[in-house]
Amino acid sequence: MEKTKTLTEFLNRSLTAYHAKDNVKEELTKNGFTRLSETEDFELSEGGKYFVERGASVIAFTVGGLDRFSYKIVASHVDSPALKLKENPVKKVENCAMLNVETYGGGIWYSFFDRPLKIAGRVVKSENARIYAETVESPFFVTVPSVAVHQNRGVNEGFAINPQVDLLPLLSFAGQESEWLTKIAGDERVISHDLYLVHASEPYFFGVNDEFLAAPRVDNLTSVYGSLQALLDKADSQGVCVAAFLHHEEVGSHSSQGAGGDFLENVLRRIAYAFHFDDNEFYKALASSFFLSADNAHALHPNHPEKSDPTNKTLLGGGIVIKSHAGGAYITDAVSSAVVKTVFEKAGVTYQSFFNRSDVRSGSTLGVSALTRLGMAGADIGIAQLAMHSACECFAASDFDEYVNGMTAFYSSDIFVENDGFTVQ
Repeated sequence: MEKTKTLTEFLNRSLTAYHAKDNVKEELTKNGFTRLSETEDFELSEGGKYFVERGASVIAFTVGGLDRFSYKIVASHVDSPALKLKENPVKKVENCAMLNVETYGGGIWYSFFDRPLKIAGRVVKSENARIYAETVESPFFVTVPSVAVHQNRGVNEGFAINPQVDLLPLLSFAGQESEWLTKIAGDERVISHDLYLVHASEPYFFGVNDEFLAAPRVDNLTSVYGSLQALLDKADSQGVCVAAFLHHEEVGSHSSQGAGGDFLENVLRRIAYAFHFDDNEFYKALASSFFLSADNAHALHPNHPEKSDPTNKTLLGGGIVIKSHAGGAYITDAVSSAVVKTVFEKAGVTYQSFFNRSDVRSGSTLGVSALTRLGMAGADIGIAQLAMHSACECFAASDFDEYVNGMTAFYSSDIFVENDGFTVQ
C-alpha cells in the first residue's frame, strides 16, 4: 500500500485537469525530463527523457534502444466530472448570491450537494499585450445546498435534478460577491476563465484494516499517477515509452488536446522525424507498437451484485482489470488481451476480466478515439472502483499497487510483432 499513500497527495492537489497537468509536469521536471515545445524542433537522443504539453494535456516519453523502433503507450485522462462556471456567473436571489454553472461530464450530480466545493481551474490574464493562463483555486469554499425533506417530501423516492435550477452553489450574501474572482485570481487582470466547482474533501482510507481509499477524482487520476510512477520506475527497454495524460475524455475526447485530436499522433510522428525516420518507418513503427488505454472499471457492488456480469465478476482487490466489449466500446481483442496477460504473468501481477452485463449499455474510453488515428494493437485496462463519477469514489488500495507494478512491467518489456504474432520478452 506504500504507493497508494503517495497517491493521496496527488489526488488532493489535482483539483482540476489544469492542476493535474501542473503536478505531472512538476514530477517530470524533478526527475530530469526536458520540456519540448510544439513550436520548436524536437532535439532528442537515445536515453533521453522528455515531455510536451498542449492545453491541459501532457505527453511524456523516454527513448530506449532504437534497433527495433516502436512505441509502448499508456494513455489516461486528467479530467473528471464537475460543475463549470459560466461567464458572468453571479445570480442574485433575494439576499443571496449564487453561481450560474453547467455540467461537465456525466456526474452523479446528487453527490455534489452539501459538500465543500472549491472554485478551481485556470484564469486567463493580459499584461503588456501578452495573454497567458494561470492555474488557481479559491481560498474559500462554496456549497450547493439541498432542499430540506420537509419541503420535498418525495426526495427519497427519486429526485430529477435540473442543473439550471438545483445545482447553483451559494457564494455569499448579495452585495458581498463583487471580489469573488479577484480573491481567486489575485488581481483584476482576468479576461476569461475555465473555472470549475470541484469536491475539495481530502482522501481518506477506510475499512477495518484501511484497505480502501475514498477520494474525489479517483476516475481517472489513479491511472494518471500510476502511469507516471511506472514511467519513472521502469527498467531499460527497446523503443520509446510514452505516457499520455489527455484532457476532455469525460466529454468525448473530441478536442485538439483530447485523444480524438492530433496531439498524440503529432508527438509520435515528430519523435520519429527527430531520429530521421521517414513516413514509411513511422508507419512500420506504429504497426509494431502497443497501446494501453488506462481507465477504471466498475467493481462488483456488494449492495447490488446483480449489476455485474454473472460470470465475470470484477472484484475490489482482484488486481488490474482487462476490459472487453463485443461492440467495440473497448479496444481489447483476444490477441491484445493475451499480450497483456503475458506481461502481467511474467511480472507476477494479478489481473481479472471485465465485461458489462449484456443488457446494459457500455461506456467507452479514450482508447477507441486514439486508435482511430493510430494503427496499432491495444487493450483497455484499469483498476476496479465503486461510485464512478460520484463526487467521492473509492477502490481497494492494493489494486493501485498492482496497477503501478503492471504498468512498470509493460514499459520494461520488449514487445515485438513477428509473423503476425507477438513476442514478449
